Amino acid sequence: MKYFLAGITVLASCHPALAETTRDHFKTVINKTPYQVEVCTDRAVSGDKTGDALMGAIIGGALGNNIKGEENGGAIGAVIGGMLGHANSDASGGTKRVCNVETRYNEVEQTVYSHSTVTFMHDGKQYTLRFTK
Repeated sequence: MKYFLAGITVLASCHPALAETTRDHFKTVINKTPYQVEVCTDRAVSGDKTGDALMGAIIGGALGNNIKGEENGGAIGAVIGGMLGHANSDASGGTKRVCNVETRYNEVEQTVYSHSTVTFMHDGKQYTLRFTK
């Protein structure tokens, strides 16, 4: 710092530039550290049997198409398979436990050095210089 002010004095053609204040400036930063946590919730389910009925209709239609000599065997098989799939479905309404992994963050606030300033007067004018140590 002593050499800095001496250099300003020489550059100012022998007019003294006197440092009035030097000051360090700090800023606050937040450091975030990630961690994972499993979060479970209860969700309502409808107990819809449509999926089972549809699967029965597909299987029944495929089997009905393979019956020899039967006209529209696929359609009849699809109807019968859909009814059986719906009747034998074990889908029921209620709640279901659903778990997901979420990323959360621990936050730590920290004060760190930002920069410094020096304020001085030269030829009746005030100057402020910003620098990093």
